[in-house]
Amino acid sequence: MLLLHARKMSNAIHIKNKKAKFEYQFIDKYTAGIQLTGTEIKSIRLGKASIMESYGVYEKGEIFLRNMYIQEYENGTHYNHSPKRDRKLLLNRTEINKIEKKLKNKGLTLVAIKLFINEKGKAKLDIAVAQGKKLHDKREDMKDKDAKREMDRLKKDY
Repeated sequence: MLLLHARKMSNAIHIKNKKAKFEYQFIDKYTAGIQLTGTEIKSIRLGKASIMESYGVYEKGEIFLRNMYIQEYENGTHYNHSPKRDRKLLLNRTEINKIEKKLKNKGLTLVAIKLFINEKGKAKLDIAVAQGKKLHDKREDMKDKDAKREMDRLKKDY
């Protein structure tokens, strides 16, 4: 019973990059596995990770995630992981080829959106090929958000 409860708790991990939607316009989205060590997955299950400044790069036929911060595991030994090391993303060859072609275009980047634990207990990462927004695009998004909030307030009164 305790093991079943622990699994349900681990599925509640959803670490998001809230700035990504504001800063970038998403073109394509993918879900990728991450190649992790034992202490890294334990820290993620405790919610001690951040993807705010992380981005993906294509190197030698593979895609790596840089700047993803995973805090060192408290009960780890001298085999503990490095908090900001590059981590390999696990994708199909066709997905990797599509991402590589899009990243060759000027102005496109690979951004981490959400880190989560799936129902099988594996760490997964939602990534997107994205284009940076201009200042006027960001202002337009803020206006839309304010208008929606105002409409919701008016609906609540009635």
